[in-house]
Order: sequence, then C-alpha cells, then structure tokens
Amino acid sequence: MKKLLIKGDLMFDFSTLAAFALVSLGIVCSPGPNMIYLISRSITQGKRAGVISLLGIVLGFLIYVIATMFGLAVLFENVPVIYEIIKWMGSVYLLWLAWNAIKSGGNSIFEPKHLQIERPKKLFFTGLMTSLLNPKIAILYVSLLPQFQSPENGSFFLQTAILGITQITISFIVNSLIVIFAGQVSIWFGKRPVWIKIQRWFMATVLGGLAVSLALEQRK
Repeated sequence: MKKLLIKGDLMFDFSTLAAFALVSLGIVCSPGPNMIYLISRSITQGKRAGVISLLGIVLGFLIYVIATMFGLAVLFENVPVIYEIIKWMGSVYLLWLAWNAIKSGGNSIFEPKHLQIERPKKLFFTGLMTSLLNPKIAILYVSLLPQFQSPENGSFFLQTAILGITQITISFIVNSLIVIFAGQVSIWFGKRPVWIKIQRWFMATVLGGLAVSLALEQRK
C-alpha cells in the first residue's frame, strides 16, 4: 500500500489518513454539546461570540491531543483490558446518541437554545469546558484514534500528533462554517420540519455505523 513519508521513519498510508478524516468529519457533524452550543451562542450573541467560543473548544481538542500523546497510548499498550473497556463504552455511548437523535421528542441540532449574553472571557472558558466535558470527543481520542495507529507507521507519539492535528483542522473548518451560517441554517430548517427529521435519521445512521465499526474493530 502506498505510504506517505511525513518525518523521518514516520509513515502513513493515504487510506488510513483518509479513513480517519472521514471518521472525524462524521463525529464533528453528529449532534453533540459542541455543535449545539456553537449554534445557540452564534444565534443568540452573534458570529464574534461564536468564534471566541470556538477558540475555547479548539483548545479543549488540543488538550486531548497532548494527553493522548503523553499518556493514553502508553496506558493502552501496557494494560490492553482498559482499551477494551473504553472501546465498548464508546460503542454504547454512540448508540445512545443515535437513539436520542431519532426517539420521540428528540431534539435536532438546528433547534438551538437561547443563552444569556456573556463576556469574551466567559465565552472562551465555556467553550473550553464544553469541549473537555464532551463525551463524544473523549471517545474519539480514547477509543477511535488508536484504531488508526500501527507499529509499522513508526512512533505512536508522532502518529497521535498527526491524527490529532487532522481532527482539529477538520473540526475547526466545520465549526467555523457552523458559526458563520448558524442563523441562516436554523431558519431554513425551522421552516422545513421534514428536513429536520431527515437530518436526525441521517445522523442516527452515521452514529450507529460508527458504534458498530468501533465494536467490531480489533486493536492493531
């Protein structure tokens, strides 16, 4: 399989990076605290507030990357049972998110909550805490990311860094678009309830597929 030389003996095949990018895209586009908060904040307080909140969320991603680089990979290698437990917990949680997307009375991400006006410092801190306490992001780094690492690709430390940067880049781009177009998208979906149902079923399918894939995946 064709490999991409990144640095020294660190190698990634294109299919692995592409697969992880798609998984990251699916995760960031699925309903969750970060997306709901950004939509609600951008509609309530404007795009500038949304951007400040997004910067806090991105810092949360970076903290997860650093924690994974310096601790989680070593932990998984030395105590495999912890990895298995977290993997199955991640699968169950993704299925729970899928169910909540389609159950009677479930909410769409395009049905925002009204928030109080906050100062920039509070916006940044709230975005950071929303990111750090988001189980979906924890699952991505603790359970899904290790599935795309392999001893054949070189240093696990550097692999984590590259995959983390990939996830952060994709999340930043998607969430930036959410902040910019939150108001327009919310109004459009608000006038078309059928499309909200389609969106909920689509995201439930994506989440369910990720859950099954995670449960069946074997540690490399």
